[in-house]
Amino acid sequence: MQFEWIMIPYSLLTLFIVVNYGMLLTALMQKIGARVGRRHGIPIWQNYFDLIKNFGIRSSITHGTMFYLGPVFRLTGGIGLLLFVPTIYASEMFSNLSFAGDLILALYFVFFGTLGMALGAAESGHPHATIGISRGLSQVTTAELPFALAVFAVALQYQTLSITDIVAAQQGGITNWTAFTNPFAVAAAMLSFLGSMMRPPFDVVLAPQEIPIGPPTEYHSSYMALMQTNRAIMPIAKIVLYMNLFFGGAASWPVFCLKVFLIYLFSVFVGVVFPRFQVEQSVRWFLIWAVPLGILAILVV
Repeated sequence: MQFEWIMIPYSLLTLFIVVNYGMLLTALMQKIGARVGRRHGIPIWQNYFDLIKNFGIRSSITHGTMFYLGPVFRLTGGIGLLLFVPTIYASEMFSNLSFAGDLILALYFVFFGTLGMALGAAESGHPHATIGISRGLSQVTTAELPFALAVFAVALQYQTLSITDIVAAQQGGITNWTAFTNPFAVAAAMLSFLGSMMRPPFDVVLAPQEIPIGPPTEYHSSYMALMQTNRAIMPIAKIVLYMNLFFGGAASWPVFCLKVFLIYLFSVFVGVVFPRFQVEQSVRWFLIWAVPLGILAILVV
């Protein structure tokens, strides 16, 4: 398959659908978590109001070039991951640029935004920035390790790095999904998923209830809007990757919406049940429970 210019409007359409679904789904998950705590939660349209408000604000504060490139790198990671992964299997319109990328490229995009934000935070001038960077990268790196092991296990199992080919190998019934053919890889990946979503109990890096600093405070105006846009795109892009690797992909938009919702709900369910970990506790948890599952998945294959 070769690149054709008609893919550009199709990719933009995919991005438009995912952004709006991500905005609504993020608000819905916050509302579900609030309902568990017997609160009303935010309105379902709140993310749209916040995005429009922040895009309309301008600021004259300067912290250096890299500080403002941080949200750009973050958004690039989310968009790049989404566009190089097939959104709808066997669809010429919504396969995006998946023919040009593979699992290794997807792993780069998953980590690209995090590194960009770390570089941006380093130039913020805040005395505690380096502490936040070390805590964030420690937890994110440890959380990504079992996912990388699970990805290697899947690549060995299907003898390919093509995400499209991996989805194709899982067609023909639910028993062909990686979730049933290699449950150890899926278990390791789903435990890693909890950390990569930055939701409780792994949200101590942001700690929105306790820490009055960090990206939500340091960044402002349109830069904050870019981060909010990525907050809608990146979780969905990660879930699409998980869906393709472990849960048979999606052959239509209704199936896509259902699978994305259920995988997202898994992290929300865990978040409302378990209390927050400290960074050293979360690192130790991933090394003790998730990494051995990833190693076992490779040995089984």
